[in-house]
Amino acid sequence: MNRAQLEHVIRAAGSIAEDDELIIIGSQSILGSFPDAPKALLVSMDADVYPRNYPDRWDLIDGSIGEESPFHKSFGYYAQGVGPGAATLAAGWEDRLVEVSGPRTRGVTGWCLDIHDLLVSKVFAGRPKDLDFIATAIEAGLANVETCLALAATVDGDSARINLAIDRLKSARARSRDDN
Repeated sequence: MNRAQLEHVIRAAGSIAEDDELIIIGSQSILGSFPDAPKALLVSMDADVYPRNYPDRWDLIDGSIGEESPFHKSFGYYAQGVGPGAATLAAGWEDRLVEVSGPRTRGVTGWCLDIHDLLVSKVFAGRPKDLDFIATAIEAGLANVETCLALAATVDGDSARINLAIDRLKSARARSRDDN
């Protein structure tokens, strides 16, 4: 997915949910901070979104322009409607959201996770593809690992889970250094 495609998803999802603000929490939220992000970070063809003012309408988005929908079949990308609790996020994440709006969103604003909040959410998810994403973003110089480490420590949860996430971040940092 590229920035123009994300803007299309924002426009369509906002119309479906009758909300002029959407939260984008998945991988494609990188397009808020980095509209020309490295291709290796743009392989996902879906944007994880929910309506900011009507979060319970996420299922309308998923049912209308989600995976295998006519929208997906027509354009090759889609919106994955998710609930607000779908990602593990650091304290204060809403204060760091990055705005995506303009003529192509037609009055709907997409609020993307800041790169550091995105990487923190991915380190807590911990899937191999998430850890690859983190290492690639660090390698590309898009994020500061120390900022990610500090934010990871603010996530609500048990200390063992937080420590595991911090260890994963340190490992991703070491991996990105090894690759250079």
